[in-house]
Amino acid sequence: MRQGPSAAHHTERPPSTVPAGFAARWGRAELDQLWARGREFLGVEHAIMGGAMTWVSERRLVAAISDAGGFGVIASGSMTPDLLDAEIAATAALTRRPFGVNLITMHPQLDELVRVCLDAKVGHIVLAGGIPPGSAVRAVKDGGAKLIAFTPALVLAKRLVRSGADALVIEGSEAGGHIGPVSLTVLAQEILPDIREVPVFVAGGLGRGEAILAFLEMGASGAQLGTRFAAATESIAHPDFKRAFIRANARDALPSIQLDERFPVIPVRGLVNQGTKRFLAHQAVTRDRFNAGELTKEAAQLEIEHFWAGALRRAVIDGDVENGSVMAGQSVGMVIAEQPTATIIAELVNQAVAALAARRP
Repeated sequence: MRQGPSAAHHTERPPSTVPAGFAARWGRAELDQLWARGREFLGVEHAIMGGAMTWVSERRLVAAISDAGGFGVIASGSMTPDLLDAEIAATAALTRRPFGVNLITMHPQLDELVRVCLDAKVGHIVLAGGIPPGSAVRAVKDGGAKLIAFTPALVLAKRLVRSGADALVIEGSEAGGHIGPVSLTVLAQEILPDIREVPVFVAGGLGRGEAILAFLEMGASGAQLGTRFAAATESIAHPDFKRAFIRANARDALPSIQLDERFPVIPVRGLVNQGTKRFLAHQAVTRDRFNAGELTKEAAQLEIEHFWAGALRRAVIDGDVENGSVMAGQSVGMVIAEQPTATIIAELVNQAVAALAARRP
């Protein structure tokens, strides 16, 4: 990661003001119409979801997103049911606006976590990290909550809709954290024209309102953003974590590299640092130990997987941005300052409205 800002990166962002008069009113009305389905589904003013980021998307940031007219989403991560119950209650104490909860499908207590959400009257549950198991889908639906699921391909999108998903998120490889292999640009072209039964939200690499507008005009119902919010004023991320975002360019956010196909590495996009470089060296040493007969294949795989244990917390909470995992999407290049969440959302909306208003003669 670069140690200082480059002159090319740190140009001032032009002010995002909405043109005055009829054109502005028309632009806002057009935007509201374009994402009306997403607004209605989420029950919000702006169909902008907060991406669920472990250690970052907690009560303060979630409440701030919802209070600003968006839709905050708690990242449950590896929380126990008791911890999630407390986090939902704490979030509800901070905002009266709607918010959701993101649950990881691989969590060993998934069924209990779903029950916690339902008991707390959470209206929208996001099942992420894999194909939602049928038991969880039925529990969410029977409990009266709306189910949001992620899909990396059209065939799965159709399957999820048939199984009961009320909305979908298509997230491109530009996103931060765990990623799939396909860009949002391609996913949108593949999925948006064919999935009309439920709202579809786009995610991955989004940093400006004009980009959100383009996908709305392709048929999306709204957007999900994470990276811009990670450096928000209300984010509890360490100041050094936020400064790393502000310093970074899009090209600094790269996916993790798999050294040997015999030992799969789940791709994770984050800022390149000393930790990512050591991870490559660790894979090489582990591979060599396996080849020498010192480790079984299973033991070698665990050695590789355990390298990043606790690394996200070290970066987000402790501020160790050189050795921790600094998960960030490629839109990190558009993070040039720590801003209040309400300012970020207003900026996105104003950019979209200004783009629409500029089309009026």
